[in-house]
Amino acid sequence: MVLDLMLIALAITLYPLPLMAFALVVSTARGVWKGLVFVLAWLACLVVVIAVVLAVTDGQPPPPRSPPGVAGLAAKLAIGVGLVFYGLHRRRLMRAGAAPAGATTAGAPAGQGPEVRDDPSGGTTGEATGKEAGEETGEAAGDRGEGSFWASAGLAVLVQPWGMVAAGATTVLEANTARPATFVALFVFCLLASASLLAAELYIVFAPEVAQARLLRLRGWLKEHSQQAIVVLCLVLGLWLTAKSLYQLTG
Repeated sequence: MVLDLMLIALAITLYPLPLMAFALVVSTARGVWKGLVFVLAWLACLVVVIAVVLAVTDGQPPPPRSPPGVAGLAAKLAIGVGLVFYGLHRRRLMRAGAAPAGATTAGAPAGQGPEVRDDPSGGTTGEATGKEAGEETGEAAGDRGEGSFWASAGLAVLVQPWGMVAAGATTVLEANTARPATFVALFVFCLLASASLLAAELYIVFAPEVAQARLLRLRGWLKEHSQQAIVVLCLVLGLWLTAKSLYQLTG
């Protein structure tokens, strides 16, 4: 259980979209406090998921060959297969959306057409995409009052990689709360899964101006490389979960 939890937590903390959203949140007014709300909401999601699973199992793992145990392994297998297919799907979209070098907009001279680049869904968009326009509107709305803190919390919930969190939940099914080491493993899981956000929040607290500029630059870099990262993380974690679940189901 512990190895699976740590691998899942590592994949979650390396997932690029939450850090991109966090960089956007802390770049607004009262960004330090909004970032703190974002991190707390993120952690709350993980804690709630773990608490629900432990409440369902009463802190005792189901017997290996019992129906609940087999159902848990089947769910983990389904999540692993789903992550593999999702990674392959994103890879296919990434390749399909890659424009040939030197390509220009139809009817426009080279170098004068609108800038085209990959968007986070794998397609291509113009320089001012609808998503970016929505982000700018969200920033303007977020600066108007305390409602922006709720928006930060809601954003943290939305950008959770829920497929990976669900994989963590199926792994927590194996937790035995009679052992103190289990609580340590669950605490480390939450800490590691939030490590990138916690580090960024501490950075913004102690060096706000420098941190904001660097986080925005990091966000720009992640936008260019997020597709590759998502593909690799989904494929690696999905293949691991699939192989491990098949071994346990057939072993």
